[in-house]
Amino acid sequence: MQMIDFRSDTVTRPTTAMLKVMNAAELGDDVFDDDPTVDRLEALVAETLGKESSMFVPSGTQSNLAALMTHCARGDEYIVGQQAHTYLFEGGGGATLGGIQPQPIDQEPDGTLDLGKLAKLIKPDDYHYARTRLLCLENTTWGKVLPQEYLAKAKAFANEHGLALHLDGARIFNAAVEQEVSAAEIAAPFDSVSVCLSKGLGCPIGSVLAGSADFVKEARRWRKMLGGGMRQSGILAAAGIHALENHVDRLAEDHANASLLADGLAAIEGIDIGSAQTNMVFPNITEHKITGLAEHLKQHGILIMDPIAGSLRLVTHLDVDASDIRTAIEVFSEYLG
Repeated sequence: MQMIDFRSDTVTRPTTAMLKVMNAAELGDDVFDDDPTVDRLEALVAETLGKESSMFVPSGTQSNLAALMTHCARGDEYIVGQQAHTYLFEGGGGATLGGIQPQPIDQEPDGTLDLGKLAKLIKPDDYHYARTRLLCLENTTWGKVLPQEYLAKAKAFANEHGLALHLDGARIFNAAVEQEVSAAEIAAPFDSVSVCLSKGLGCPIGSVLAGSADFVKEARRWRKMLGGGMRQSGILAAAGIHALENHVDRLAEDHANASLLADGLAAIEGIDIGSAQTNMVFPNITEHKITGLAEHLKQHGILIMDPIAGSLRLVTHLDVDASDIRTAIEVFSEYLG
């Protein structure tokens, strides 16, 4: 049975066209800095994000960690959303490997961090405290797009307080498509940006960290220490180039399918749901109704994750089409009805 997989947009498989360009990729040794396909990918990402340079890494977790360790020294601090990926889902790498203290803060309903509250969290210049060095934002965050005007205010805030500004932009292209702006416009206020190629863009592996030339040069040292130096990685970089050239605009299809799913589920008694901004849908189902749901769905060819933070998360991607959405709505309705 071909499963309909809503667990994440990381479950996508390379398309036939992507596999073809991977097979034909011109290769070198990236640790020796002579893989031409990696060079092409890094130049393309830097140009796309409006940055001087970029660095190809195996994962978004490593990309964010390299950014933290480049911006912050041991005993420094970064401010981050309580529900942000860099704080909640990356194994505490900044603290464990970098000696960097996280200062989390609850996100607002729209995904932003209240700048007034942030100001109160910045530590005084006193050796009793960690030195606050960095503010981390995430876009999209739990499927929500941060408003452009907020990003400008966050940049002004960071400048005022002498902080660097990092963006976990794993799904920055979803944000760009949703807002109908370029990824470079979203990335512009940030000193560094991490983008993921293996989520909505559909690559089998890989992320890219972008910033100034000096920043990326230092980040490469951390990538080496973190075990991120890869050899004939042009095979993977070729997938990233193909995705950036062919899979960005189609993210609008994932957003449309998420809206279709949200509307269909909202019509089912027992499901409370808000609108879907990008490619994520969060149904709230009463506890006695949710028991056994995942197993029922699996028996009917549908995969979902266990509830996260008290609610389900359903994610659309290039391996889910409108027909799959309609099937899922029918199976949800059958179970809850």
